[in-house]
Amino acid sequence: MTANSSIGDAGVDPVDDDVTDEELAAFDAERSSDGSSRTRVVIAAMAVVAIVVAAVIGFSVGRLSTLDHPTPTTESAEAGFSRDMQVHHNQGVELAMLIRDRTDSVDVRTLAYDIATTQAQQSGQLYDWLVQWGLPQNSRQPDMTWMTLPTLAGATGHAHGGGDPASTGSHTPGDPMPGLATPGQIAWLTAADGPEAERVFLTLMIAHHQGAIEMAEALEPRTTNAAALSFAKAVIASQEAEIDLMTGMLDDRGGPVALAD
Repeated sequence: MTANSSIGDAGVDPVDDDVTDEELAAFDAERSSDGSSRTRVVIAAMAVVAIVVAAVIGFSVGRLSTLDHPTPTTESAEAGFSRDMQVHHNQGVELAMLIRDRTDSVDVRTLAYDIATTQAQQSGQLYDWLVQWGLPQNSRQPDMTWMTLPTLAGATGHAHGGGDPASTGSHTPGDPMPGLATPGQIAWLTAADGPEAERVFLTLMIAHHQGAIEMAEALEPRTTNAAALSFAKAVIASQEAEIDLMTGMLDDRGGPVALAD
């Protein structure tokens, strides 16, 4: 069974059970309760990220049904990306919810709130794309097979790993998704608390964001679908900004931890 099988076939948002309205409301109340300079910086940075993501994603939603693009096939880069990025984003939500219960740091919880809400929303959007395209949420192909598809003439972006724009990617289908935390790493975060949990979370989430950027950059030269391109650009812009923010937060806490499998 591949990681894609973790997303069910039911016609519901697969992240609904992970983040409840009450949990997000509690997050929201806490991020408004602290006046520290670091928290204000985090809130301001997240507001900028949210504006960028909303603008780009809003454009893509509006254009999806109006642009004359062929409906993606089940083995297309668009469909593969939609399935795999759901899995990737859903783990991001999981990591954010884990740190919520393991730290009293308002700036970390503020960041976690924004990661949980943004990635839950994007995961639901990807789920809905597959519904609109009439494609299954699961695939018989190994995870990340779409990253080995040839790049397209006329597509924007750069081929993953550089080189010939008509080449296939270097990722091996079925290998772990880029940046995905291992069960052992999730267990480490689950067992930690306080400053240790913060360092583990930030280290894992930086790697997680870098993996999502790698996936989005791999999609760009493999699609001419305006909605998919806009989504990929939003992922790259928002997660690069959050990596910069998290790097500073991690430096304040003594730097990254050494991650074992």
